[in-house]
Amino acid sequence: MVGVEVGVWSCTIAPKKKCPVEPPAAIRITNIALGDVLADSSARTTLKLTYNALIAIDEDDDEPVAPKETSTFVCALTPGKIEQFTTNLVLEEKEEYVFEVVGPNTVYLTGNYIDQDMDRPPFGDSDSEGSEEAFDLEDVSSDVEMDPNELDDDMRFEEIDEAIHGSSAQSLKRPRESDAGEAGKSKKQKAESGKPVKAAATEAGDKQDKKKDKKEKKKEGAKADGEKPTEKKAEREIAGGVKIQDTKIGTGPLAKKGNTVSMRYIGKLQSGKIFDSNTKGKPFTFHLGKGEVIKGWDEGIVGMNVGGERILTIPAAMAYGKRGTDGIPGNSTLIFEVKLTDLK
Repeated sequence: MVGVEVGVWSCTIAPKKKCPVEPPAAIRITNIALGDVLADSSARTTLKLTYNALIAIDEDDDEPVAPKETSTFVCALTPGKIEQFTTNLVLEEKEEYVFEVVGPNTVYLTGNYIDQDMDRPPFGDSDSEGSEEAFDLEDVSSDVEMDPNELDDDMRFEEIDEAIHGSSAQSLKRPRESDAGEAGKSKKQKAESGKPVKAAATEAGDKQDKKKDKKEKKKEGAKADGEKPTEKKAEREIAGGVKIQDTKIGTGPLAKKGNTVSMRYIGKLQSGKIFDSNTKGKPFTFHLGKGEVIKGWDEGIVGMNVGGERILTIPAAMAYGKRGTDGIPGNSTLIFEVKLTDLK
């Protein structure tokens, strides 16, 4: 999660003076600038940052490792050329930092406090009961317009449903070989009158043909009504290396940055392990493009139509990076199956 802004923060750093900062809450620094009064209108001024760097710890080594004090230069400002610098530097809560100006001019830092609560959706426990908008996992299948009992066993969510609910939808699977064998034997059975009995396998085939006919009629009806096709689109890559694949094109309004969007989703690691989902209760709602979710969501939801479904493959740099978070290891590529239910 990128973090939600909760308050303005600023700091003034005079030349040749060290400015220690120990944030009571996480701070995102967004701008570094010279002031309206300059001590020297031609000299360059550099901002230096000293902090305790993280060190990889050997799991087999029981001895504690002290953080390593590290210094770096954030930016250099020159009057008339570069008088401000835009950044996205985050200072972690209760960590010690020291800023120092190297040069003759005062430097002003501006940013905001941020809430980095990782339990907030879409990566916390967001499922709840009792909402009219709750839907079964089967609803996100591309065959959502059909009765779930009529769907074949190629449903995208059957394995996910099994992982979440602990059992698979057996009624959606094809008969086992032993069952098929029993059906085959019925072809040779005869009634007491001596006339052949219609084979159970033949009856099953008739039912399957009826289901196919019904499915084809629904597709034809959708085309006649001017609805958009629901076939999968080819996967494509967008900003930041995020890959998107539309599995169903919605018929509602188009999502743009600035919209308030309502989403259903299932989040998985590349191993297939589900780390979070919102499939029942109140949909997860956020402001698209405002930094309220991971960057991969802010980019990957843009362009969806209401009612549409999409698979997002998000690299670590657009998710939780090297550090990861609860249930998500560092450097993890995340996969989301999302559905846009509404927007404002």
